[in-house]
Amino acid sequence: MVRTHRVTIQDVAVLSGLSICTVSRALRNLPNVSDKARHQVAEAASKLGYKPSAAASRLAGGSTRSVAIVAPTATAWFFAQTVEAAEEVLGDSGYDTVLISLRNKTTVRRQFFADLSNLAQRVDGVLLLNVGLAPGEVEALVACGLPVASVGMRNVPWDNVGIDDEHAAWQATQHLLGLGHWDLAVLSSNEHPVVTETPRFRGFRRALDEHHLTVHPDSVVAAGPSIDDGRRAMAELITRGARPTAVFAHCDEAAFGVLTTLREHGLSVPKHVSVVGIDDHPMSGFLGLSTVAQPVADQGAFAASLLCERLLNTETPHQPANHLLDTKLIERKTTRHKR
Repeated sequence: MVRTHRVTIQDVAVLSGLSICTVSRALRNLPNVSDKARHQVAEAASKLGYKPSAAASRLAGGSTRSVAIVAPTATAWFFAQTVEAAEEVLGDSGYDTVLISLRNKTTVRRQFFADLSNLAQRVDGVLLLNVGLAPGEVEALVACGLPVASVGMRNVPWDNVGIDDEHAAWQATQHLLGLGHWDLAVLSSNEHPVVTETPRFRGFRRALDEHHLTVHPDSVVAAGPSIDDGRRAMAELITRGARPTAVFAHCDEAAFGVLTTLREHGLSVPKHVSVVGIDDHPMSGFLGLSTVAQPVADQGAFAASLLCERLLNTETPHQPANHLLDTKLIERKTTRHKR
């Protein structure tokens, strides 16, 4: 995690031992927070000298009291969780939200960036969720003058909150290698034309490099983040003749598709093939999927909190920072030692 001189809500969460969402609710005196948690938060905030963003009454005159939340799609689980957490923090600070889904369509995306001047008249700030931006799009957002924060983005000139994707993939791959699996396949995100460009693929490859291993090109396939994407990708691997003893999927929903295809081909998990993902989707526990858990809601809440601070302190010098939250390997029933 990159730290700055500013004390953030994440610092309070770390010191109190609670999630960022719980800390946010406690600081704003909202319900569904235990007295013990409130005391822990108050004590941590006092020690750190942290003060929550001001309420709506302190909003500057002429403010629209609205923030645009922009996501590639509104239907995926990750974005739904992130939006809900961000909306709670923004709402508690007196802001309405406008959800803009780019619907994974180039035409919608092009229209959004062509209309930023109009957007600047309707909202006070923008919260971006995992939107991969071209350099020209970054420049357009900066030029429109709106305060911006983001979740899950890299090399951007504003506050960002995310995880170390390369490390998370390294954790997942090391888990498989530690179980004796040397013949691995990987479902890598198709966010780039070349799958080797993604941080999660780099983490997968780094783990193999540390064991002096390489992966055969036929065992690497690009896949989207949905269950159907995972099904198709695993079916493609099987068609290619790949027979891995373990599969790393770049996200849990793609891993669910892997499980489905393996079952359809008469392969048992983990008897024949071990499977691991990244996310800790709610269904992962139900299906027994081994995964690397990331704090999805906390990312949305933290990024929204940083944006609120920026909106309410426009005249204070602000050095943007990239804040990385921790990930954790959770071993369940879909992985076991190679036999």
